[in-house]
Parts: sequence; C-alpha cells; structure tokens
Amino acid sequence: MSMAVVGMIAGMALGFAGYFGGFGAFLLVAALGAVGFVVGRLLEGDMDFGDFFRTRDDRRR
Repeated sequence: MSMAVVGMIAGMALGFAGYFGGFGAFLLVAALGAVGFVVGRLLEGDMDFGDFFRTRDDRRR
C-alpha cells in the first residue's frame, strides 16, 4: 500500500473523529495514530528504542 493511500486513510479517520466526536476525539485519534506509527517502526526495525534517549552529541552522523 502506498504512503499516499495510508495518508488518505489516516486523514479520513481523523476527519470522522473530529466530525462525530469533536475536538477531543480528534486529538485522541491523532495521539493513538502517532503511538501506533512509532510502535510499528520499532517492530519493523526501522527505528531503535535508544534513539529516543540519546543526547545530541551521541547521535550517529
């Protein structure tokens, strides 16, 4: 599935949450989507858990 389709589905989900549930539901769906994205990247191996805790000087260049 292309990234454009994934973005469209995410946008539609946020739109429905905002329309039917209000701004609070919009924020909840956006936050849970961000958490799901990070967990998915960690499980795929694209991101390392230590990336969140390294200081700027320790990062690879």
